[in-house]
Amino acid sequence: MRILITGAAGFIGSNLSESLIKSNYIVGIDNFDPFYSRTIKEDNLKNLTGKDDFSFYEMDLLDLDKLDEICKIEKIETIIHLAAKAGVRPSILDPVGYTRHNVEATINILESARRNGIKNIILASSSSVYGNNSKVPFSEEDNVDFPISPYAASKKSCELFSHSFAKLHNQKIAALRFFTVYGRRQRPDLAIAKFTRMIDNGEPIPFYGDGTTERDYTYIDDITDGIKNCMDWLITQDGGCWEVFNLGENQTTTLSSLVKTIEEALGRKAVFDKQPMQPGDVKRTFANIDKAKRTFAYSPKTQIKEGIIEYIKYYRSI
Repeated sequence: MRILITGAAGFIGSNLSESLIKSNYIVGIDNFDPFYSRTIKEDNLKNLTGKDDFSFYEMDLLDLDKLDEICKIEKIETIIHLAAKAGVRPSILDPVGYTRHNVEATINILESARRNGIKNIILASSSSVYGNNSKVPFSEEDNVDFPISPYAASKKSCELFSHSFAKLHNQKIAALRFFTVYGRRQRPDLAIAKFTRMIDNGEPIPFYGDGTTERDYTYIDDITDGIKNCMDWLITQDGGCWEVFNLGENQTTTLSSLVKTIEEALGRKAVFDKQPMQPGDVKRTFANIDKAKRTFAYSPKTQIKEGIIEYIKYYRSI
């Protein structure tokens, strides 16, 4: 199968591309957004570059004509759209940029798929769409009309546009709500990567709130397995469909417990720079994954302590 993966040089995109290339032809797109170092992203691609079953385009998804050209030339059959401007806090400072590069870019993906007869589409959404949902664990049936950051609002908007395209154009679309993904190649700004680096260097870590906030941390291999299972399920569906699925670990870890786990794995103690809760941060994320389990046998396997140990092995190898 010929699969287009957007955000292919990023954290999830590069891991997914390597996993799928074993039995598919992968076309990667990335614009090397300067949110973090281009060098990191180029290094993410080193195991893919030069392979006969991988081609790569550096481009911005806001260029619909170029996107159309790639889909046509490469004879794309399935799109996995992971590219986005990431981060809750930065989105508060740049809501216009997040709207353009998340919402408008996603509409371009959907429109280019329509123009080129591509029916199978997977979109990366986010647990942030649940906001400060008081009901736990979070279910796909919960109301997600109250996002508390522009990033979350952009992801909810992408889900809504994808629903309209699926219904209007008989496309098969799955929106996957990722819950705090971590592991090798994790973005340097994310908590586990940042805390590991700073604790190892003896630097004070930014510690927001009283340590009781909770996240459903999901290991990268569980996420890539979930995406692949979803893709296999999606292509077997007859006619148009639209579904949303949670991809998480179905367990929560407090901020305090996370830091302790990293300390133990590193063999070093953290120095704390205690700060108040940040605007846009939610108190808890917790995934109900029953729907994904039932529909395409999603089965996360990596507990947080094991995942942290694996991440630190990776951190020490680079």
